[in-house]
Amino acid sequence: MFPSRLIGEIEAPPSKSYTHRAYAAALLSHGATRIANPLRSRDTDATLRSCILLGAETRDMDGGVILEGGDLKTPEDVIDVENSGTTLRLFTAISSLIPRGYAILTGDESIRRRPMKPLLDALKDLGAECWSSKLDGTAPIIVRGGGLRGGETRISGEISSQFISALLYASTRSEKGARIIVEGDPVSKPYIDASIEVLKRFGFKIRRDGYSVFEVDGCQSGRPCDFRIPGDFSSAAFFLAGACLTEGDVRVRGLDPRLPQADSAIIDFLSRFGGCVEYSGDVVRVWGAGIEYGGELDLRDCPDLLPLIAVLAARSRDRVIIRGVGHARFKESDRLDSMAVELRKLGVEVKVLDDGLEVRGAGRLRGGCVLDAHGDHRVFMALTILAASTSEGCIIEGAETIEISYPQFLEHARILGLRFEVI
Repeated sequence: MFPSRLIGEIEAPPSKSYTHRAYAAALLSHGATRIANPLRSRDTDATLRSCILLGAETRDMDGGVILEGGDLKTPEDVIDVENSGTTLRLFTAISSLIPRGYAILTGDESIRRRPMKPLLDALKDLGAECWSSKLDGTAPIIVRGGGLRGGETRISGEISSQFISALLYASTRSEKGARIIVEGDPVSKPYIDASIEVLKRFGFKIRRDGYSVFEVDGCQSGRPCDFRIPGDFSSAAFFLAGACLTEGDVRVRGLDPRLPQADSAIIDFLSRFGGCVEYSGDVVRVWGAGIEYGGELDLRDCPDLLPLIAVLAARSRDRVIIRGVGHARFKESDRLDSMAVELRKLGVEVKVLDDGLEVRGAGRLRGGCVLDAHGDHRVFMALTILAASTSEGCIIEGAETIEISYPQFLEHARILGLRFEVI
């Protein structure tokens, strides 16, 4: 990656989070749902394949997918979620609804390290039979079919919001409904909001007391609908931050403010870092004036922004403390460790905290080194944007990881003026 200035306009890629959730809700709804503008990536394709294995019929339509769901079946093969934690969590719970037999879910090496015990324990409370094949609370996961009885369960909200989303989805088809009590202050709250919003669009009814208690009626039958996937703030955030880092000027279209997205928080964070931000309709524009911020930021509700906030902090002229992201250790990589290791290569002083990072900004960075994405798509994209702002550029290993969430990342980067060679 060579020193570059990002200038121009792109269309935001479709939201990964909403694509996962729309596919799963369509699977649980009787009839044909038209899903427009879905993200096609390794993660979301894993969810679509999971739907098919569990009984969905799909066909392509112009600009989207028609998914016919309602009648679940025992999968003919192992459900391979590849690198998708959302797929693993959602479909572990949904697999309890198959009429008979067993479902086996596994994924890549990273997925087989992700914690699953809290979800398995909660599903057992609701009448499911499920366990880790290694008996250590990680995938491969085995789920016995036969339906979900329902009832009451308690689950910690401090590891992953995906556990709560998974319980909400499966409970809609439980025999007598479910009462889900969340212990502690849950992380990533906007992702829970997104799950509930999608389920409501499909006609499912959920009652809630904030983020502490959720009540779901049983034996619900969702209704198919036309669902358009909004643009993804998570992906757009990299180029919006790039405008700030490179003193550029970037506009991203297709960002719908009406649907909750955790990473829309990037707008506020960029303003704090000194970027000029303008939001008009579905277009966000950021133009940069240098990095000024010093202080403390809480990413508890938007942990996927950690790599990007860390590179912004590296270019600041002060100390930045990032809090609330201890659960980022259980992503595609240990993102606290990954970002600390790579930023230190650039001469940035970084301290790993129990729940975040302390970064002493170095202002301008020279670059001229080899950086490693640690097999993590968001780490790769964040380091790419940072490299563009250095005086010498960097070599970044791990470009293949973008297939997980943003296959067009380098194509869009080139449109915006990022200079690079693939070797």
